[in-house]
Amino acid sequence: MTDVLLLFPGQGSQKPGMSKDLAAAFPAARDVWSAADAALGTALSHVAFDGPAEELTLTHNAQPALLAHGAAVWAVVRDAIGPRVRAAAGHSLGEFTAYHAAGALGLADAVRLVRRRGELMLETGTATPGAMAAILGELHRSIDDLCAEASAAGVVVPANYNTVEQTVISGEVAGVERAMELAKAAGAKRAIKLNVSGAFHSPLMEPAVSGLSTALHAALWHEPAWPVFSNVSAGAVHTAAEGRDLLLRQLTSSVQWVEVIRAMAAAHPGATFVEMGPGNVLTGMLKRLAPEHPARTCGTVAEVESLLALA
Repeated sequence: MTDVLLLFPGQGSQKPGMSKDLAAAFPAARDVWSAADAALGTALSHVAFDGPAEELTLTHNAQPALLAHGAAVWAVVRDAIGPRVRAAAGHSLGEFTAYHAAGALGLADAVRLVRRRGELMLETGTATPGAMAAILGELHRSIDDLCAEASAAGVVVPANYNTVEQTVISGEVAGVERAMELAKAAGAKRAIKLNVSGAFHSPLMEPAVSGLSTALHAALWHEPAWPVFSNVSAGAVHTAAEGRDLLLRQLTSSVQWVEVIRAMAAAHPGATFVEMGPGNVLTGMLKRLAPEHPARTCGTVAEVESLLALA
């Protein structure tokens, strides 16, 4: 097996039943979920394993559930592939999971931290309603220019640069709706409003910054065992202090996923990307961003066993 680059998905990849097979099959995965439940003082595992979907989708449940799933997969495969891991990254919430896998955050601290992050984002979104939308297709104007023009109607910014043909925008409702109109006029195939509880990765999240800063500094941090590529800078982060600062900035900044993957691919030619969590959202993006690199998903018992056999 080649060198390995770990990827951890963000909010939206959660689904009822996630990790249930892992917990049944592997004691290490079961231990992770038990520890997550204990850290939060609630049966998060029941929500993840059995739903209902409406409860799992709530921001303050989805975020720790996704982190626990990624941590559970990592706990099962760590001994087999750990020596081959060269770097990691995570999409939005997934960046916290990446720091846990790198040993920078213990499981209890990581789960409590993202639970608090989810609560703050939900509270802010409720107090300051906003919207997000996916813009699909190649545009003949830059998305940055479109958002700047649309901000005359209400603040709107690019939130996630996912691929060249997929960007998510975020901000005030009127601004997002105006940017959707401009995007369609600029050649977008589709502009789709997202079902979210706030304008994530935009200036509207500013009221949550103070609370997240407190939570980040309350957690016990260690130096990461290998670099974690930042959503904000797209660069490799080697220290806990820099990682903590960038995770705070991430709350109100765009996710530079296109540049993250390109930077990881350039730094580690031929390495295998392994997406750890439910689904294959990031693997799907990889086909557009780094098609020359092998990629695998690792979120179910069958996928774990396949990876272990390869390792």
